[in-house]
Amino acid sequence: MIPNDSNKDNLLTDSVATASLNSSNAAFWKNDWLNVQSSLSSLRNSLASFPSSPLRIMRVSQLDADLLDSELFGTFKEQLWLLFSPQIKQTFEPELLAILHFIYRLTVLESGATYGAQLQNLKYRNEKQHLGGLQSITKDSPLTTFQKFAYIAMTVGGQYIWIRISRLVIAQGWSELSEDDPRNIFWKVLQKVENIYKTVSLLNFLIFLYDGKYSTLTDRILSIRLVYARRIMNRQVSFEFLNRQLVWHAFTEFLLFIMPLINLRKLKNLLKRKLLPESYFRSNLLDFLPTHICAICHENQSASNASAVISSKVHNPYETNCGHKYCYFCIKTKLLQEGGTWQCLRCGAEVKEIKRFLEKLVEEEEENDRTNKGKQPAR
Repeated sequence: MIPNDSNKDNLLTDSVATASLNSSNAAFWKNDWLNVQSSLSSLRNSLASFPSSPLRIMRVSQLDADLLDSELFGTFKEQLWLLFSPQIKQTFEPELLAILHFIYRLTVLESGATYGAQLQNLKYRNEKQHLGGLQSITKDSPLTTFQKFAYIAMTVGGQYIWIRISRLVIAQGWSELSEDDPRNIFWKVLQKVENIYKTVSLLNFLIFLYDGKYSTLTDRILSIRLVYARRIMNRQVSFEFLNRQLVWHAFTEFLLFIMPLINLRKLKNLLKRKLLPESYFRSNLLDFLPTHICAICHENQSASNASAVISSKVHNPYETNCGHKYCYFCIKTKLLQEGGTWQCLRCGAEVKEIKRFLEKLVEEEEENDRTNKGKQPAR
């Protein structure tokens, strides 16, 4: 069927009407979208001043992130020191630490968080964009380029400059110069700046314990805050390491308490007498030594590769119940260490008591008298 002219006119009229309707609808929705945009903008501005619940970030997670960063950086530093000699490390230590610190902090430029923060499910955000009601209900705003580079400059460059200046002042002894010397005045200014920095850092930490926002002074200055990278993720807490540390700590405390009560030397000798054959002790006896030589001094000096015969003469002799003579200090020390009983080094008998060797003292006094009489000049 071929359409006539009247049908053609109707189709043309319908198409024109449809086009005009579509254009009017587009204009209508465009005007509505502009109105909605202005409304959204005003609503966002009103939310900025609207009070809402603050964003709560666990303080322990933020402190753990700093602790992890310190531990990781210390591990990297130990590996770095193995590559250089002590002389190079002493001379270029600030530069090497600055380079390593810069490499470690590069993650802030890439992902907006340090390694320790990532392990704690944390990241930095631009807190300037989250004021008032926007603190906890909007998407986290990323750090600006200025904040990232300023963070690295303050944490890496500031620390390097301070270490270098401090080493220069100490090496040249500016603190020992006269009071009017500009270098001494500069040193005093450095001390005051350091004290002010420590005081402000302490105040910032106290404020952080109160509100939990900025853990370091650098974060507060740059208005960057650690927040959860994934807020719906539960905090995974493993107490395995803590339990292991508590067990070892309790075990160490127990050993420190019980060790002074145990005579290890006596226990060692008792085990040796029980486990080793008697022939072992007989082969190690010092019965071949002359009587005027202290066997204990000889044994101690032999262990230190010293001359035993010349310097181990018995001084202030005391005799054991088995009839052998030793220095008083040596035999008394052995008895105290062994708990009152000791095995003689000459015969292997058990020594329980000692007495002063008077005969030796009388002979020495007579010999000294004869020597002194021989030295008197003839009248």
